[in-house]
Amino acid sequence: MPEGPEIRRVADRLGKVLVDAPLTRVWFAYPVLEASAEALAGSRVTAVDSWGKALLTTFASGQVLYSHNQLYGVWRIHRAGQEPRTRRVLRARLETTTHVASLYSASDISLWTIDTLHEQPFLARLGPDLLTHDVTVAQIDERLNAPAFRRRGLGGLLLDQHFLAGIGNYLRSEILFYAGLPPKKRASDLTVDQRWRLAEEILRTTHQAYREAGVTNRPAWRETLQRAGATRSRWRHAVFNRAGLACHACGDQILKETIASRRLYRCPICQPD
Repeated sequence: MPEGPEIRRVADRLGKVLVDAPLTRVWFAYPVLEASAEALAGSRVTAVDSWGKALLTTFASGQVLYSHNQLYGVWRIHRAGQEPRTRRVLRARLETTTHVASLYSASDISLWTIDTLHEQPFLARLGPDLLTHDVTVAQIDERLNAPAFRRRGLGGLLLDQHFLAGIGNYLRSEILFYAGLPPKKRASDLTVDQRWRLAEEILRTTHQAYREAGVTNRPAWRETLQRAGATRSRWRHAVFNRAGLACHACGDQILKETIASRRLYRCPICQPD
């Protein structure tokens, strides 16, 4: 499932073709939204943002289209007049004179306003988005030390979207590896320096994944593998999905564990219990 960086990149791609381009047609598959679709035709999109794994498309009228891809949803951008070849079910479509943004297979779509968006049930449970809300290292450090989160094991906490929105399974493994921390350690167990380093790695690793399309490995480590002809799945990450392979930092074998019902990868030397 895509994580925050992938959803933010989708938002960016949609924004490039939709923002400030007059909409010629808006269509929704759900009858409850038909009247709104007619009113939005001829309007403009002013912003496309992500919040965790949700996409928020804001119109000049002040309305906001909330969509969540869940497991199977996907946005496709194509030229006007050119239908994508797909067996997916069309759920929503935003058209301009030159491009079309089509949402397929997603089942969670609704319209809100800028003033009522905070009432959307999914968004109401989310913490700040690491890529959309200009989150700082100091703010992450403060949340790690907050009563609601400080006694949680890091392996489970990092997947909790109420803590910070956008971190998924591969980011969790990579962040903990770079911070040198085991998943069962609690935020309250950390020294001030360890907590700050974790906050730095949360932000740094997430932003790297956004800039580099999901790549989180250090340049020197991945370039060595690339020169040796390794596949992307082998050089993309430092530890995630590399069970049984050598750690780039120390050479020990990467372990695969199950934490919070999800697979996690770590180095037993760089992240001792």
